[in-house]
Amino acid sequence: MKNLTNYFLEKKDIIFKDLNEVLPKELNSRKKIGIYCGTSVNKEYVAIFIYDSKSRFIRKNVEDLEKMFETLKTYKEHNFKKKFLLISSPLCSKAKKTLEDNKWSVDIDFM
Repeated sequence: MKNLTNYFLEKKDIIFKDLNEVLPKELNSRKKIGIYCGTSVNKEYVAIFIYDSKSRFIRKNVEDLEKMFETLKTYKEHNFKKKFLLISSPLCSKAKKTLEDNKWSVDIDFM
């Protein structure tokens, strides 16, 4: 968690007042993904998804991510101002375009 807060402070200039981990099991998912909900000092709600895999992140993964994000919104009962995806695997160009169209901020090689 300390690495995550330092990363956002250095790269995105976001300081978190509150940052909590949400287990994928709480969202009825079996995916191996890190999910964090945070509140910045500017009182913006932030959703962070950390995807660590050896295989390429493809468009099907984007659909699963969007479903998980919608479940997170209903689970936490509020809308998020910003949503980030931190991945350590290669990213498909179609998946990248779909993420940009849905207003995701994507950072590759986080780990």
